[in-house]
Amino acid sequence: MYLNTSLFIQQFGPLILIFAIFYFLIIRPQQKREKERRNMLNSLQEGDEIITIGGIFGRILNIKDDVVTLEVGDKVKIKVTRSAIGNVIKKAEKET
Repeated sequence: MYLNTSLFIQQFGPLILIFAIFYFLIIRPQQKREKERRNMLNSLQEGDEIITIGGIFGRILNIKDDVVTLEVGDKVKIKVTRSAIGNVIKKAEKET
């Protein structure tokens, strides 16, 4: 069976081009953001000041597996999952 390459490119070229544009504009940046978030969550340590995805500001007191204990005020402690942390505001000072 004879396959005409110019006909193939005419029919499937735009589809391939749209997929390539979709990949570089949407999929690849999303993968990069997810990797950065995963690295941020894995590098959490006690003393970091964070904000949760719900908007609660706090300081990390303890991390056990997937549970993070936060101090959110004077003598107020809450426990959240590690994935509930939205951003690190200030990293803990490393003692030398």
